[in-house]
Amino acid sequence: MALWERYAPMRALVAPRLTRWATNWSISLIDAVMVRLVFGAAALGAAFDAAARGWGLFNTLDWAPWVEVLISFVLLDLAIWAQHLVSHKIPILWRLHRVHHVDRDIDVTTAIRFHPFEIAFSMILKIGLVYALGVPAAAVVLFEVVLNGAAMFNHANVRLPERADRWLRLVVVTPDMHRVHHSVRRREHDSNYGFNLSVWDRIFGTYTEQPEGGHQGMTIGLPEHQDRRPNSLLWALVFPFRR
Repeated sequence: MALWERYAPMRALVAPRLTRWATNWSISLIDAVMVRLVFGAAALGAAFDAAARGWGLFNTLDWAPWVEVLISFVLLDLAIWAQHLVSHKIPILWRLHRVHHVDRDIDVTTAIRFHPFEIAFSMILKIGLVYALGVPAAAVVLFEVVLNGAAMFNHANVRLPERADRWLRLVVVTPDMHRVHHSVRRREHDSNYGFNLSVWDRIFGTYTEQPEGGHQGMTIGLPEHQDRRPNSLLWALVFPFRR
């Protein structure tokens, strides 16, 4: 994705790439360290533990493993979509999630720019769901790999042929579809919550096809922070706690 957007970008960047990337990757590194220290093996560990204890829905059923993996994948994707939605609706969660949205450009590194406290909240929800459903470990691995790959794809600053985008977004979230979600316009960033499957926004009426100003004319980020401050690591980490 990084190579693709480097040589075939959709939009010209407004902030220095080196500064933004250093901040975004540093946030991601802090997230990774915190998850390992606080949660250990996280959702995958929860899946093995639930299986060993016989906890969760799927551990009480005798369904084919591939059916359980498929259903688990879909339900986990719906849960991530729902979490993203409430992160925009509940003020305390929105304060954390703004760290992701305040990035003035959207590219592959925006996909990993999430405040550590938001990552912790997401992991707690995911672990709870894994225990409740008895999600197979294979489903957790598959979902995490696909979700992270999909997030980097749909945040990437890449140009897709219009026809390819139109067909792809029937199934998955494309860069053009997700870019709308990073618009400074409230109506637009309160839509297109999906990270992987695009069906949820269509089902729940939160789908916006295109940005009002077009992809070249739209402004990315939050309207009150169109300056250099979001490029700073310390500023980004403290941002949720500012008035």
